[in-house]
Amino acid sequence: MSFSTFDLSQPVLEGVKAMGFVEPTPIQLRAIPLIMSGHDVIGSAQTGTGKTAAFALPILSQLASGTQVTRALVLEPTRELAAQVETAIRDFARFTNIRVAVVYGGVGYGRQNEALKAGVDIIVATPGRLLDHLRQGTCKLDQVKYLVLDEADRMLDMGFLPDVRRIVERCPRQRHTSLFSATIPPQIETLIKWAMKHPQTVEIGVRRSPAETVKHVVYPVAEDQKTDLLRALLDHVHYDSVIVFCRTKNRADRIGHMLKKNNHAVAILHSNRTQREREQALRGFRDGRYEVLVATDIAARGLDVAEVSHVINFDVPQHPEDYVHRIGRTGRAQATGDAFTLMVAEDARHMVAIERFVGQKINRVKLDSFSYKYTALFEEGKADSRSENERRIRGVRLSGGYYFGPAKRRRR
Repeated sequence: MSFSTFDLSQPVLEGVKAMGFVEPTPIQLRAIPLIMSGHDVIGSAQTGTGKTAAFALPILSQLASGTQVTRALVLEPTRELAAQVETAIRDFARFTNIRVAVVYGGVGYGRQNEALKAGVDIIVATPGRLLDHLRQGTCKLDQVKYLVLDEADRMLDMGFLPDVRRIVERCPRQRHTSLFSATIPPQIETLIKWAMKHPQTVEIGVRRSPAETVKHVVYPVAEDQKTDLLRALLDHVHYDSVIVFCRTKNRADRIGHMLKKNNHAVAILHSNRTQREREQALRGFRDGRYEVLVATDIAARGLDVAEVSHVINFDVPQHPEDYVHRIGRTGRAQATGDAFTLMVAEDARHMVAIERFVGQKINRVKLDSFSYKYTALFEEGKADSRSENERRIRGVRLSGGYYFGPAKRRRR
């Protein structure tokens, strides 16, 4: 299957091609045709399964061209998700004249007011800040034809459902509505009955745990040594191909250029790269011309890249689902793989959330021969190791302790 089978508009297909997407994910395969045919859709799937493209591509295709009147609204629970989704939609729409704006709290109103005043076709927003704009009269929703409620269970957890209801009431009754949620608790079911008309349900199985053939380790490190440790890891480990995930496009560029200077064959992939650059990067990585692919999450999703021996999280994912998605690039089809994560002190809470999500403790290790600076993370490991030894002496086994021995080399 390819995206051309969905009857998407040509400019949108060009945007998909520029993003480097090759094959639709399961939720895209099932949701896009339903939205294109006008059905309300309930999508049950986790972050990282391709939901953004599942609703953005058909909406962009049916909006066709920009009118500077808000005809589509996407609600997200957090500013990080709103910014991520707005970036993805803007990338998909790059060959159209459709305008997209992002609206969220925690920042000033100036730029948002300017964008809304100029006129936008699609608004991606968090509920609280959008209600502020509605009260101030800086935006209107009376022409909205497409409404997307993304991560609905997160919005429920954060207490946003009353705000969501107020926003939906501002939208026309004759509209298309999509709702995406990992789970459908009773409150969400009530919202569905109230806000949607005869919705079709798309359920995609959620894999909370990584493949059993993947070995996971975490490398605690001081912030100013992350780059040095990455370089040392690539010099130390025997690998066939590596994907290095970074949180931002600027960091991906910086890491990619640094590795090139250190004589690694590197391709860089993110949403600011040109279509030609993306195609060359993917083709070269698949063919073995490039041994390292440095990518952001948005650019990496939906890519047809197989037989990756190692995944390195230069930045710890901020959402546990993204960890599973990233490391799913290795250990595929029963092949073995390694997943390394560089963790600085501020990442500790995200790592705890990841371990809780995947249901296992991930060993903390030190790279042999690397000259580490002190970090409080090492004291945490020592404390846990002492506790483990004490319990073993008492005949009680402590599972999932920290390990700070040398990293094992990959056998060829």
